[in-house]
Amino acid sequence: MKIYLNKTCDLSEIKHNLDAHNVFFDIHEIDEKLVLFIDDLDFQRVNKIINAEFIEDIMPIYDLKLTLRLHHPEDTIIKVKNCQIGGNKKVVIAGPCAVEDENTMRLIGQKAKKCGVNVLRGGAFKPRTNPYSFQGLYEHGLSILKNIGDEFDLPIISEITDIDYLDKFIECVDIIQVGARNMQNFALLEKLGKVNKPILLKRGFNNTIEELLCSAEYIMKNGNEQVILCERGIRTPLSYTRSTLDLSSVAILKEVTHLPVIVDPSHGTGKRKLILPMSKASFSVGADGVLLEAHISPNKAMSDSEQTISFEEVEKIIKSI
Repeated sequence: MKIYLNKTCDLSEIKHNLDAHNVFFDIHEIDEKLVLFIDDLDFQRVNKIINAEFIEDIMPIYDLKLTLRLHHPEDTIIKVKNCQIGGNKKVVIAGPCAVEDENTMRLIGQKAKKCGVNVLRGGAFKPRTNPYSFQGLYEHGLSILKNIGDEFDLPIISEITDIDYLDKFIECVDIIQVGARNMQNFALLEKLGKVNKPILLKRGFNNTIEELLCSAEYIMKNGNEQVILCERGIRTPLSYTRSTLDLSSVAILKEVTHLPVIVDPSHGTGKRKLILPMSKASFSVGADGVLLEAHISPNKAMSDSEQTISFEEVEKIIKSI
């Protein structure tokens, strides 16, 4: 946000208070006025940190007309087949990181249905850092997902990595996922804005909350208001976990936007033993659901086995809601 400071302000006091609260800021002189730029969306918090007598005006850096609760007070509820995402319902999305073959996926679908999973996930296209890692089954993987979803009457979610495959995604999946690496692929976001399917948008691991909302705005601006936001962890100096799962972002997003917010504790931690407690924590701060990597044989999963849980663990999470 932008904060215009008046001539009576004490800059040293303002800087000291912001530093004490670990708020990132920058100060510039624009048109002979001091303007404070803050990476924060919580107006009430800022008012407590900065002496109100020093503030002339506060405004968002971006005017987000579609994503902010300011313009849309009621929660957005997204319905997919027999599943509701948002409002007073909590959802569990679970399945393997990557679709491996149809027989394995059928057993996974059977387990997911039995333990009460709301949406079945599976990666057909896997963007991997290592070019020699398993990359998925591509279009064949999408066809497998569609077959299993139809067989067990479960909505399907899968990640799109390229506009070229959009028609196949429209044909085969119920929710299209945009991964962290593509959060600011604006050409892709604009195309998805013209699609009549829910879009699950993951926060990039180096992106701010405001940037996530801007990406959601790209989709909504083009006509698709069925956007689900997903917190999947950010990069910090901490190395014990794969990412640092920023659950404060969930509480902030639930306050500033009407869109459903879910959490991915699998990528957010990268550690199997942390999925259950972090799922519980996610719901406690207001998340509308969790996105879990699960497999019938977690240790044998071809992708991300170290953060993949069993369906017995998924059932524990469902019972904890």
